[in-house]
Amino acid sequence: MKLIFVTGGVVSSLGKGIVTASLAALLRSRGVNLKIRKLDPYLNVDPGTMSPYQHGEVFVTDDGSETDLDLGHYERFTDINCSKNDSISSGKIYSSVIDKERKGLYLGSTVQVIPHITDEIKSSVKLNVKDNEVVICEIGGTVGDIESLPFLEAIRQFKNEKPEDTLLIHLTLLPYLESSGELKTKPTQHSVKELLNSGIQPDVIVCRSSKKISDNELAKISLFCNVSKQSVIPSYDVPSIYKVPSLLSKSKLDEIVIKKLKIKTPKKLDLKIWKNFELLESIAKEELQILIIGKYIDLKDSYKSLYEAIYHAGVHNKVVVKINWIDSETINSKTAKILLKNANGILIPGGFGGRGIKGKIEAIKFARENNIPFLGICLGMQLAIIEYCRNVLKMKNVGSSEFGKFKTNVVSLMTEWKNKKLLVKRNEKADLGGSMRLGSYPCFISKNTLAYKIYKTNKINERHRHRYEVNPKIKSTIEKKGMKFSGISKDKNLLEIVENTNHPWFLAVQFHPELKSKPFKPHPIFLSFIKSSHNKSNEQKN
Repeated sequence: MKLIFVTGGVVSSLGKGIVTASLAALLRSRGVNLKIRKLDPYLNVDPGTMSPYQHGEVFVTDDGSETDLDLGHYERFTDINCSKNDSISSGKIYSSVIDKERKGLYLGSTVQVIPHITDEIKSSVKLNVKDNEVVICEIGGTVGDIESLPFLEAIRQFKNEKPEDTLLIHLTLLPYLESSGELKTKPTQHSVKELLNSGIQPDVIVCRSSKKISDNELAKISLFCNVSKQSVIPSYDVPSIYKVPSLLSKSKLDEIVIKKLKIKTPKKLDLKIWKNFELLESIAKEELQILIIGKYIDLKDSYKSLYEAIYHAGVHNKVVVKINWIDSETINSKTAKILLKNANGILIPGGFGGRGIKGKIEAIKFARENNIPFLGICLGMQLAIIEYCRNVLKMKNVGSSEFGKFKTNVVSLMTEWKNKKLLVKRNEKADLGGSMRLGSYPCFISKNTLAYKIYKTNKINERHRHRYEVNPKIKSTIEKKGMKFSGISKDKNLLEIVENTNHPWFLAVQFHPELKSKPFKPHPIFLSFIKSSHNKSNEQKN
């Protein structure tokens, strides 16, 4: 088994995840069987309880793991489904070690960072790799952070034990100074020095830059960082992340890695799917405006998979989707007409908590009444049903137990359904981490529905991340005036898809379809939503 580690220096958010995913895509195109893993230094067991403002979205795998958003990049670039074993945090490592210590598994030894924590990291890296020839591990954070030291020590041990089977790629920034008109290599030199202080010599340095890196600058980095010039790889800013695999291939990153690790490649490099997608990107010209009504709009990483799913569908529909992010707290009955009037499509994403709910409900009402294509995801589906009950069925004092006590809770915790009044107070002291319906679940779709037209099958599997469900007792009441539940669980207790039969395109789903969209396999719901929004745009122009 070959091990590849990807670290970052100088600043965070340089694109380690994209470089890692791109390298994996290049190796996979050559027929290499591999796994990709993310090692994060934070002490949270997983990102599930972390604020989207701090950490971006929580990506959910088929097996129900709440993971870092970079695993979304891994899946989108490689079409490999990640699992709980592919997201490794310091919190998970320390929890495991302390649990073993409490059980006496260390036989009285003094438990220390070395060797116990580092051994646990190494075991996690090698866990359940089976027939995988290569394991690529991205290390979160920046070299020099105190939290990442145990991970760097584990890498040092790997390189010491199996130097011919272990390779380190270090991603750094070459800042450009406008005043002097030059790129500076010194930050990269200092970043590599930090690695050397940990006992690690990088094998490859990838240099992120907004400007062309000269041969002299590449040679300078090579000289001072003790890396061959061929192994100093430029990585320039590009308009689309899906151009990065081709960009790194031109710099021969994959060839260098294959040669250094002596990786067997069953096939020749094939970038056909990436070139085809780049061609589609260049064809897309006509603009389309989609409004996303959310409350984490200041950090786009909060909706990373959603953004990418819309982008994939736009490219395949040959349109340039312009996403207008609107803070739901700015929308009310008076401002809705002003803020939403130019929408070709409206989308309500998932979310938690009562803040901004009124604005989202106003947006749903506007989309329903003005025949604007509407897609509701998770919370968006729950609010679509609440809006319909309030404004069409004229039900009074109706809502969700997440936001307060109502006479009729059409949305509630499953444990509350057993109570006739549906007003059971949930345990506020209960653990929030891992307490949701998480992962992939089957859904059965009724024929002669919009959902069936989209999926072209009566059974699907989609990923979930939520605590609250639509109360199945409300189904018959809602279906009297045009709303139809077109997707349900096998036992018919969980309502998964709802659509408005009196509307050109109005669909809401309890799951998160954005998590399974790929650039070369866009999700069918988003394809249909963008197509319908494009039709609406043409209608509005005429």
